[in-house]
This record gives sequence, structure tokens and C-alpha cells, in this order.
Amino acid sequence: MAIARFAIFLLSLLSAFEYSASSEPFDVRQHLSTVSRYGAVKDVAGHAFLRSNVPDGCSPIHLNLVARHGTRSPTKKRMRELDNLATHLESLLKDVKGQNLSSKKVPSWLLKWTSPWKGKLKGGELTEAGEDELYHLGIRIQERFPDLFNEEYHPDVFTIKATQVPRASASAVAFGIGLFSGRGGLGPGHQRAFAVISESRASDKLLRFFDCCKNYKGLRMQDFRKSQEPAVDKLKEPIIDEITTALKERYMLNFTRQDTSSLWFLCKQEASLLDITDNACGLFSPSEVALLEWTDDLELFILKGYGKSLNFKMGVPLLKDVLDSMQQAIEAKEGNYAPGSYEKARLRFAHAETVVPFSCLLGLFLEESEFKQIQREEPLQYPPKSPQKRSFRGSMVAPFAGNNMLVLYSCHANSSSKYLVQVLHNERPIPVPGCGNSDLCPFEVFKERIVTPHTNHEYEALCNVKTETVEQKASSKHDSEDEEAYKYTIYGASEIESSNHF
Repeated sequence: MAIARFAIFLLSLLSAFEYSASSEPFDVRQHLSTVSRYGAVKDVAGHAFLRSNVPDGCSPIHLNLVARHGTRSPTKKRMRELDNLATHLESLLKDVKGQNLSSKKVPSWLLKWTSPWKGKLKGGELTEAGEDELYHLGIRIQERFPDLFNEEYHPDVFTIKATQVPRASASAVAFGIGLFSGRGGLGPGHQRAFAVISESRASDKLLRFFDCCKNYKGLRMQDFRKSQEPAVDKLKEPIIDEITTALKERYMLNFTRQDTSSLWFLCKQEASLLDITDNACGLFSPSEVALLEWTDDLELFILKGYGKSLNFKMGVPLLKDVLDSMQQAIEAKEGNYAPGSYEKARLRFAHAETVVPFSCLLGLFLEESEFKQIQREEPLQYPPKSPQKRSFRGSMVAPFAGNNMLVLYSCHANSSSKYLVQVLHNERPIPVPGCGNSDLCPFEVFKERIVTPHTNHEYEALCNVKTETVEQKASSKHDSEDEEAYKYTIYGASEIESSNHF
């Protein structure tokens, strides 16, 4: 364990140096993985990138949006976890008093802390902050693409879809209020009514494909996602354990691994929902926050992202729907359809489990060589641990209200490409490996290099047929190798040998 502690200490020291050397002060609200508020991270540049200029003579004719719901309250399950944390903290503080131990190192807020959500019977709903995120997103999109939204509203022209989960449909409503603000005759704000379409949870293969996919959700004997969770926990445990040890020594309280996990969850909820950064978040150093953020990102990568191809391949129906909408828009343009007779925007509101796989299908946050790997269904390396730089960060990939926009442009006949697709992530142009690391791509290139390679598997075959893919057969060997490599980095060879004997 001495080697392990020294490894963590060294990582913490390197992280601390990185943050102290940065010109920007450390803001924990930018390090909360998928619990990050949109406003805290949307303008943070994750990489140096020179955006393309849309050529003169090109105008937008269609917009696809895939957005996550806005900031939400914790679920009932997680509120119970915080109640349990409060009970255990009370017990720890009693032990300190009973043993006449010094409580000088115990933060004052801990002495009388109770969960801010104590006694609340419902959870998971969209908060006022979440409403605001989507409302202003709608306003910004309308202002950015005025020519797309200059027609009189009709549900067939501006299609709005959301999952049946209330926070997603509420997000769609907040977005629509912003998008169509001042365009109607309702009330002093001149609002207007608009339709939000939802599919049954049991059959929503476009926005809740992860629920409908039996081989992913675990409705069959081979529970694909749950089979991965123990391996993920093993990868996270050394970090959690070392931070637990550090907290014990720092505050003279006998914290458990579960306490550390719950305190990290509390930190994320306080910072994101309540803008409190000096209570639970104050227990951790910046380097510890960065390591905890990495454990969340690792879990996101393995269970919802690039870790396994099924995670994102099951989202192909959504990718096909995006392509179909573009082809219909091109048909309308080529056929010179009358205004108001064809769709100009398809706007979708769902979940992190939707946005992350869709981002993976587009190849976002990858190098070109890695993009080719996922199209061959070859496993990728896991995101490097802090303080190393990584592109795949939950706070960037899918914060609350995180979104992908695909804008279809029509260009003059003398342009090199008649139709272009621009990819925006969280409203910013982003490099797309399949498009030569440009955010702008000829439509046919987008179709051939990004969409078509993913369509070699049908959803039913992926999700509902009792077959074992080549990837699943190889996954146990890959997971074992990754775990051993990870252990070697943290513990060293001698401790691996001793830990393998029970």
C-alpha cells in the first residue's frame, strides 16, 4: 500500500502543479462530469480548433438538434443516499465526541448538516435553472438562424420531439417558448402554443434506444451493461480508496468508501444546483476533484460511450433519422417546394444516454485513427487519468442541456459542394474525424464516411437477437488486460502479485 499511496500522492502533486500553473483559477463547476451546468462549461474550449467559414452563397435550409434535458433535481434514489450520508456523518461526529477526540479539523458545516432535499417526496424534475438553460438555447438558435425560423409555425415544419420522461418534455417546452418568443398572441409576451411529440418509452427507438435494446438493458440473460459495471467499479476503487484515506487523515473522521462516493455526489449536486462550492466540494483538493471527475468520465466512456460498440451502435436509428431529414430537405430544395410545405427543423430532447451515443456515432472527441477503429468495432484505449489531458470529458460531452446540432446548407451551383453539413457541439463548431477533422463536410461525404459505415447492423439484430458478437467474445480478455495494466500503473508489480492471491 505504501507504493500505492506514493503513486496517488505523485499524481496529486502533478495535478496541483498543473492547476497552479494555469492562468485560469480552478472552478469545480467545470469538473462535475455530466452533472455540470451548461452555462459553466459551454464556452470552455476543450481543444484548439480553427473553425471553418461557411462559404459565401451558402444558406441554411434545415437544422437537426439532439439535446439533453436541462439541469434537474436528484432522483429519489440519490436523495435517499444523501439521507443515509447524513445519518452516517452524525454517527461519525458522535464517535469523535464520545472518544474525546479533537473536532477542530472537522469543517463547521458538517457539524449540523442535513440534506437540502430531506423530506422531499419526488425527484428528477427539471429545475428553474434547467428551464432557463433550454429557454435561452431556443432564443440563441432563433437569433443565429433567423432564415430557418422566419415562417409561421406549423408542427410539420418545426418538428419537436421529446421522450416521455417529464424533464425531457419540460425541456422541449422551455426551448420552444424561447424559440417562438414573440411569435404568437398569448399573453403580454406574445407566446404561442406548439406541439411536442413523444413516443412510448417501450417503443422509442429514436430517443430511448437504450431502453428498447434488450441486449443492452438486460432484459435477456446476457445483461450487457450490468456485466460491465463490476469491472468499472474495480477501475475506480483504487482512486476512491486513496482519497478516502486522505480524507480520514485530513479531517480525523472514519470515512468509508461509500462516504467518499456520497460526498462527491453531494459536491456535484451542491455546486451544480445550489452554486455552493465550499461545503462538500471544499473537502477535496483540486487534484482529488480531477481524479474523481476522471472516475465519472471513465464510467461514462465504458457504459455509455466508446467503451463498447453496442453503446452507440444501438443509436443508429437516430442517426438514420437525421440523415433522412436532410435528404427530405434536399428533395424539397431540388423540387422547389412551396414554403410551409416541408420541414425546416427537427428538434429532439432526451438524455445523456441519447446524446453520448449520438456524439460517438459522429466520431466526436476522437482522432481520425480512433474514428476508423470504432467503425471497425475495435476497442479504444480508456481516457487517460488526470493530470494527463483527455478529449473525452463528461462535462464537455453531455452536460445538462448539452447538444449536437447538424445544420444543412444549400450552396450556389458554382460551389465545390452543392450541400454542406456543419456539426456544432454545445453550439460550437467541432472537428469531425470523418470530415477530415473539419466541422464542415459535403453532404455526400457525411453520408458515405459517417452514416453508411454504421448501418451494417440492423437495430433488431443488435438488440433483440440472442447472439454473442465478436466484440463480446473478446471483451473479457480486453477488460482483463486493461485492469492489469491499470493495476500496474497504480500499485506496481510486487503488489499486483500479492493481491492476486486470496
